[in-house]
Parts: sequence; C-alpha cells; structure tokens
Amino acid sequence: MCGLCTKAQHTQRALHVLVSKSVSAKFQLQGSHVEIPWRWSDVWIWISGECYISGFGNECASEDPRCPGALPEGQNNPQVCPYNLYAEQLSGSAFTCPRSTNKRSWLYRILPSVSHKPFESIDQGHVTHNWDEVDPDPNQLRWKPFEIPKASQKKVDFVSGLHTLCGAGDIRSNNGLAIHMSLCNTSMKDRCFYNSDGDFLIVPQKGKLLIYTEFGKMLVQPNEICVIQRGMRFSIDVFEETRGYILEVYGVHFELPDLGPIGANGLANPRDFLIPVAWYEDRQVPGGYTVINKYQGKLFASKQDVSPFNVVAWHGNYTPYKYNLENFMVINAVAFDHADPSIFTVLTAKSLRPGVAIADFVIFPPRWGVADKTFRPPYYHSLPWI
Repeated sequence: MCGLCTKAQHTQRALHVLVSKSVSAKFQLQGSHVEIPWRWSDVWIWISGECYISGFGNECASEDPRCPGALPEGQNNPQVCPYNLYAEQLSGSAFTCPRSTNKRSWLYRILPSVSHKPFESIDQGHVTHNWDEVDPDPNQLRWKPFEIPKASQKKVDFVSGLHTLCGAGDIRSNNGLAIHMSLCNTSMKDRCFYNSDGDFLIVPQKGKLLIYTEFGKMLVQPNEICVIQRGMRFSIDVFEETRGYILEVYGVHFELPDLGPIGANGLANPRDFLIPVAWYEDRQVPGGYTVINKYQGKLFASKQDVSPFNVVAWHGNYTPYKYNLENFMVINAVAFDHADPSIFTVLTAKSLRPGVAIADFVIFPPRWGVADKTFRPPYYHSLPWI
C-alpha cells in the first residue's frame, strides 16, 4: 500500500495512499475520506487534511515524508546528519531535572535557529508585564469582548493584536502568570513569534487559526485549545477576523491534573491531545523573515534570510499540542450538592506548594445537572487566603 508521491501530492505536504473505498466508507467524516500517510516505521491517520500524533507528554518522533530517513537512528547528534541537516536540541527544562519532568526535543533542520541578525527592541504595543504600575482593585471585574479592527482600516496580526489584561508574579524570577487578549484580522506574513518568558495556552473564541510551528502545523478553531511552549517559534494564518484569550505561565509547564479517587480515567484523557507531525519549508525570503521574541516582558525583533520552519525531522517530548474540549469527560454530582469546580480542570500549572496551582485552565461544558434538593446555580465562594 505504497506509491510514488507526485508533485501535486507534495502540495498537500504528505506522502499518502488512499484507503480502499470499502474502508473509506466505513470512516466517512462529514463527506471527507480517510487517507493514511505511509511511513516505514509507523502509520498516522490523516483526516480532512490534518495529521497528528496523539498523547500528552509522549516521547514522539516524526519526519517529513519528503525526506525519508532524515531522523538519525541510534543517536541524537551524529557527526554528519542525514541530508546534511543541523542537529539542535530545544530544552524545556534543566538538563538535570528528574526524568519524569525532563522536557526536551531534538530538531533536525536546514539551518540552526541562531542564524539571524541581532535583536532590536520594537514597539511594545499593548503588551506589559510590570504589575506594580497597576493599582490593585479588590472589586470583582470582568471585561467585554474587545472589538476586532477592520482589515480595511488597519491590518493587525497575532503579535500586533496582543493586549495584556492582567497578571501576577515576576517574569525575571520565572514565577507567575499573565492573561492576554488576542485580536487579528490578517495573517503573519513572513513573521514568526516565540516566547522566552513562558508557555502560551491559546483559546480561540472567534475564527480558526492555522498555526505553523517548528514541529509542524495545527488547525485550531473555537472549542479547541492549543499550547505553544516556551521557546517554540510559531506563525499564525487566519481566514477571517479572529479573537481569543491567552493564558501565559512563567517557569512551569502545563500538566494534566492528578485524578485522585476519580481513578485512572476521566477529565482530559492523554490520548486526546494531538501533536503536529513534521513539516518543513525550504524557502528564501528576499526581504528578510522577521523573528519576534518576547523576553522579560519586552518585544524584540530580528531578521533572517530563510523561513524558520525548516525542521525536517524531530523527536522528543517537548512539543506544541492541541486539544478538543468536546473530548473532556465530565465528572459531576449525581446525588446532592455541587462538587467543587476543580473537577472541571483541563490543565494545571503547579506551584511549589502541593495542591496549589499558579493557574488552572477550567471549563464548564454541557452536562446533566441531576442533584436532588440542591440549589441549581453553584454555591457562593470566596478565597481570602490566596
């Protein structure tokens, strides 16, 4: 079940073969057919043009099918990499972290990521990190949706459309969080962004996002989330006016919450988290490709001659990923009273205090409320100790 990849097929950026019609009919998905990209070491399922590896925090390996054998066998840093690629390690933790928390990936790329001109400070826009400049307010606050600028009046991409709403802690000490709003009406043309301060959890509220990363591509739409971890370059294409929320955490990474008495299964299951597969572009940019970096809360920009998405193969456990919130398995009270809202935690960023998070990402999905003799809305709650 293998064949040559034509030039037309290459435009889909995958070597694939069609499953027989009888099998394809069995897996019909909104009128699209199922295709299986063929690779000697493993098989991925390609549904509606998207291709992913599943599993939260898994040790994964991927190579672009256009360059079979690009992933070195048996070692990370051979004297000469296949296709004369450069080996580069991206670390998400210290080298000496315990194995259970050690995060890193090896990238095999056409040019190393240091091949750029010096960074220079740029306009900070609406991004801030100095919480001491903001007067504290103990009142309950909420914000209305930000108005998305019209593209005919002003073109705004993902980076120029970032607005910091609130935060706590200190970027320099790698402890704390920030919440941003993202507004954009145009794609990032020959521009990419990476965050040296922390991880971005992106929640689209309006419009789809096609996210190019060094690890591959992800299509993220409302009712899905994605996490772009610290140090990972990405660029976002949009198809319409888009708006969304971003939770940024410093110094730690998002984890699945402990389940305790719930048991081995429930809430967000690891298998439902999707990791992009390797995809690269070998593209020269005559006017220079702009790389924007957020470092200690400030924005800096640099130029390079080629696209940064030149990773032909990679392996490791430090990757971007996405998750469909419809897959969340809800736990709820079935007798009386309300269970605590922590049962709706999708991802958590733990602090040094056991059981206390820097931030939790929590959803309240559709569910049955069947508690007897119980006031329907959740109970009042205050947290004076935080």
